[in-house]
Amino acid sequence: MPASRFGKGKQLLILGIALVIIDQIIKILVKTNMTIGSGGEIRVFEWFRILFVENKGMAFGMAFGGNFGKILLSLFRIALSGVLIWWIAKLLKRKDPVPGGVLICLTLIAAGAVGNLIDCLFYGMLFSESTVSTVASFGGSYAPPLLGMVVDMFYFPLWVWPDWVPFLGGHVFFEPVFNFADSCVTVGAIYLIFFQWRFFAGEENKRKSVKQ
Repeated sequence: MPASRFGKGKQLLILGIALVIIDQIIKILVKTNMTIGSGGEIRVFEWFRILFVENKGMAFGMAFGGNFGKILLSLFRIALSGVLIWWIAKLLKRKDPVPGGVLICLTLIAAGAVGNLIDCLFYGMLFSESTVSTVASFGGSYAPPLLGMVVDMFYFPLWVWPDWVPFLGGHVFFEPVFNFADSCVTVGAIYLIFFQWRFFAGEENKRKSVKQ
């Protein structure tokens, strides 16, 4: 790999590691200092709160089929992380230039996937159980590998819909609680979809021309 590409790869690796470390620091601080639920809620602003919840399924609190679904989801995260890292490495080896935004956003998505994967793989074996009345500590064990729960904490109840709004009345505009890793995945995916779609369209055209 040319020196310039090696340097870019090193920068992306440092970025990815830094994002995972930030994600884990936030999660560990929350898990070892807060109880689950509104009893330990920290109100930074009325519309931004630190609310500790544990996610048994996918991002933003969505569930996925009990323990079996949780294992499948953890295995999917492992596969996704591996594919993304392989894809980034493959793009770095290309002779034609790849937009920096594509590489950075794929790194964001990969780091987010790895960040949540760490929770699933290790948190159940490293921490005691968090409850509404007790704070978790290191050295406990509440679940086997692949069944650890993902720590979420960012809550943005921007407003409550008026009661007269059909179907939405009385509900919070944005109810999901999420974490830093979720944010990395979301930001990376949105940027790729809206600002880098031409790159992926060009890749698809290249594949079609090769087949022909």
